[in-house]
Amino acid sequence: MNPSTLIEARDLSVSYSCAGQRTEAVSQLSFNLNLGETLAIVGESGSGKSTLANALLGLLPENARIDQGHLWVEGVDVAQADERSRRRLRGRIVGFVPQDPMVSLNPTLRIGQQVAEALKLARGQHYPEVDSDVLALLAQVGLDEPPLRARQYPHELSGGMRQRVLIAIALAGEPRLIVADEPTSALDATVQRRILDHLQQLVAERGISLVIITHDLGMACDRADRLLVMKQGKLIEHASAREILWSARHPYTRSLLNAAPALVPRRRPHAVARQAPLLRLSHIGKHFALPGQHTHFTALDDLNLEVHPGETLAIVGESGSGKSTALRIALGLEKPSQGHVEFAGANISGLSWRQFRPLRRRIQLVQQNPFAALDPRFTVFDSIVEPLVSFGLLRGHALECKARELITRVHLPVHLLDRLPRELSGGQRQRVAIARALALEPDVLLLDEPVSALDVSVQAQILALLDELQRESGMAYVLVSHDLAVVASMADQVLVLRRGQVVEQGPAVQVFGQPASVYTQALIEAVPGHSRSVLPVAV
Repeated sequence: MNPSTLIEARDLSVSYSCAGQRTEAVSQLSFNLNLGETLAIVGESGSGKSTLANALLGLLPENARIDQGHLWVEGVDVAQADERSRRRLRGRIVGFVPQDPMVSLNPTLRIGQQVAEALKLARGQHYPEVDSDVLALLAQVGLDEPPLRARQYPHELSGGMRQRVLIAIALAGEPRLIVADEPTSALDATVQRRILDHLQQLVAERGISLVIITHDLGMACDRADRLLVMKQGKLIEHASAREILWSARHPYTRSLLNAAPALVPRRRPHAVARQAPLLRLSHIGKHFALPGQHTHFTALDDLNLEVHPGETLAIVGESGSGKSTALRIALGLEKPSQGHVEFAGANISGLSWRQFRPLRRRIQLVQQNPFAALDPRFTVFDSIVEPLVSFGLLRGHALECKARELITRVHLPVHLLDRLPRELSGGQRQRVAIARALALEPDVLLLDEPVSALDVSVQAQILALLDELQRESGMAYVLVSHDLAVVASMADQVLVLRRGQVVEQGPAVQVFGQPASVYTQALIEAVPGHSRSVLPVAV
């Protein structure tokens, strides 16, 4: 093994046992990674990306087996090593940034305690500078007000903030290799850029290596020295970022490039005749009390928006800008501190849970985190039909037929109806969540990062499906997303939030083509692969 080589895989094959059968997840994979290099492993859900990440960490589940080949990490063959040898690699040699922050963080511990625990594991329990280093790490990964964030619990942070905490924990041991499994899937473009800039700075300054596992081919081409493109566990293409971006050889790689949404505003074939707004938020303010203090945090300040039938309103902004809080207020899950919410012309701000319940058939939510949103004890069938059962709408054979129809509409095979959420990939779980939201055929669908967990080809299918449903039913969408390319492809109107305040609002063609705010311009410029997109001038 070359002294400068940190990772070397040779003919690596990994399989899983399920219901008495073995399924190959990685097949005869060979590659290497040198010190100071950044390697991106790209592919759709089920391509074997996360299996490879778990193999590098020695964290394959009990039903997984390395069937053949070798996987060396700094000279240690992880495929043959015992648990003690693998444990020595974690933290000091290999730092890991997992994909799902809500599952990976302890909900009962404050953020500062969890970062401190990682620092103590790396540097010893009696470590006097731990408190100052916790704050330094939180600042390093782009969190504002580190002293406040250190005192908060995971549920008090936005999805993007939680993801940054995981990155801080991975950096605590100053590892030589960072394995980042979809490290920025929950982050807006500007924070994504800061985090990836920081990771690349570490690579350059300290000579460490970085493995980025992602479905975002644009981000991979922007950031990696080399790319491995995988499909169903097999290596399809291995080349430099420039070669992949401009002269990809394999049709599958070209299809991934073509499926990625471009930053081009939506243009409808026929204009939608504007009707009276279905949903209106007027002068909404929302304040949260800070833990241990007599002050409050302003999440929203004088927010005004209207949602019309058949149209899509997109709310964009950085993590913590108030996007998800606005959705929760619209859905009646949070009471506004000031202002009021109207649905179909009626003020619904003061309704009790029981009074609001009939409206839930007309307003549905697709949450950002599908694993947390789905009951782990429910099969896919149970999850999809849960709204129909709750409202007593269907039963028996009709219920089974509806479940098959819904799962087919989100491009999943019918046989998955018997699976549990843990048996699905992240992208499959998100599609189940979308199917469940569609079950009641709502008038307004609130979409909180609806495709952030999906690879680009499935993302394109879901966006096309949502567009088709809207054209057929006249459903209105409120889309919250940090992915401006997704927003551009779906939105009729765009509202830009920053720290709870509206900085820009208007038609999507105008906001993307001729942004009036410096902040909006910065968001657009931070989009991965932005150099390949051509923004049209508003007409």
